[in-house]
Amino acid sequence: MSHPNPPFELSEIHQAKQLIHLALDEDLGTSGDITSLSTIPEAATSIGRFVARRDGVISGLPIVGLIAEQFQPGINWKPFVSDGDRVSPGEVLGEVSGQTRSILALERISLNFLQRLSGIATLTNRFVEKTTGTKARVLDTRKTTPGWRVLEKYAVRCGGGHNHRIGLHDAILIKDNHLAALVANGCVHPITEAVQRAKAFAGPKVFITVEVDRLDQLAEALAVHPDCILLDNFTPELAAAAIVKRATIAPNVLLEISGGLTIDKISEFSRLGVDRLSVGALTHSAPAMDIALDFPELRSGN
Repeated sequence: MSHPNPPFELSEIHQAKQLIHLALDEDLGTSGDITSLSTIPEAATSIGRFVARRDGVISGLPIVGLIAEQFQPGINWKPFVSDGDRVSPGEVLGEVSGQTRSILALERISLNFLQRLSGIATLTNRFVEKTTGTKARVLDTRKTTPGWRVLEKYAVRCGGGHNHRIGLHDAILIKDNHLAALVANGCVHPITEAVQRAKAFAGPKVFITVEVDRLDQLAEALAVHPDCILLDNFTPELAAAAIVKRATIAPNVLLEISGGLTIDKISEFSRLGVDRLSVGALTHSAPAMDIALDFPELRSGN
């Protein structure tokens, strides 16, 4: 196990149930699985085992249980590992048993959730491992699949990462376009004005970040003490200079790196002493993890 297993909370359960209903509707339609209905006897029963084909970090197992609950007669679901666990090729993740038709009907839907979320958890864990021994946290972004955000951010936590804001509603992030809009409307000191307005609007409980893309903007940002300053597309050299300036003016303000962070770059940035590393690739570019559903009573090749 790479880290403590994150809880599958009510928000994830609610989102998963909505997506499950959509997935069942688009897969089964009004006719059901006509292949299984036409070829498999109604009384047939089977055991199916979800098996990892490659090593990785697992995410999405509770969703399989929620999918199994949708079928009548009931399907028994028994997980053998937990979300957040690292697994090896050939390891059995869990087992479904019951009516064969139902198991075949839930196979692809379950795998779609498991493969997608485990892929995100696995990629996240690769990034997190590159920051070992530093204080830097790896964070996700809002670059998520529409409708899947809560689950994809859960998968990031399974991989040892941390969540940035969930949406536009729960934290303030003043970006370059916000600043450009203020300048276009006659503002001379857009960073100062934006942060002051944000503090007055939100109060002390809402986390406020302001983005800068040049070193000369940093002093103005530090002077108004947001919770965090996002250094967008900074080179390691510029980031190092920003850390020195932060220590002089406002040592309690967090510094975050964002913009094109790859698995090769993240180690260098984390060792500079930044606090946060936000990586869009965790959710928008994670490859699916190779997982299969096997019937142990069937032999390969038959």
